[in-house]
Amino acid sequence: MLISSNVPCLIKTDQSPDGVEIGVLDGFRAAMEKDRAQFFRDVATGPFFSFNRPQAKLSQGLIESWFQAGMQAGFKATYDTTKSWHNWYGDDLKSLDIPVHFIQGDDDQIVPIKTGSLLGIKMAKKGHIKVYPGASHALPRLNAEDINKDLLDILNS
Repeated sequence: MLISSNVPCLIKTDQSPDGVEIGVLDGFRAAMEKDRAQFFRDVATGPFFSFNRPQAKLSQGLIESWFQAGMQAGFKATYDTTKSWHNWYGDDLKSLDIPVHFIQGDDDQIVPIKTGSLLGIKMAKKGHIKVYPGASHALPRLNAEDINKDLLDILNS
């Protein structure tokens, strides 16, 4: 089960031509180094929940929850997580002989759907995909009821 996942690869490479420019991740790391707390506020109020979209209904509670989780995580762990987004997981994905379920919003500003699920589904031998129209990266937080129903349906199938 891969929800809003960066698999097979987040950054732009020959294998992932629709990936995110490495400068975006460099910017994330620079922002963390400069003011980690502000970084976690900026990402939460913008692309993570898509609160930067005109139709978005801002939730201060979700912003604070995400901020607190980020601040409680160790600096090295959060910093190194952005480094792991450089990795190519496509070969691992191709080697799986089990069902792989991709669930992603088509307005994911953290992991663009072309980079994540739409590329990954082409590699998975037994892949399945569910796309949430207009949904952000934060599917389990903003679409919890739908995600839980879909997960139960998949597990019971």
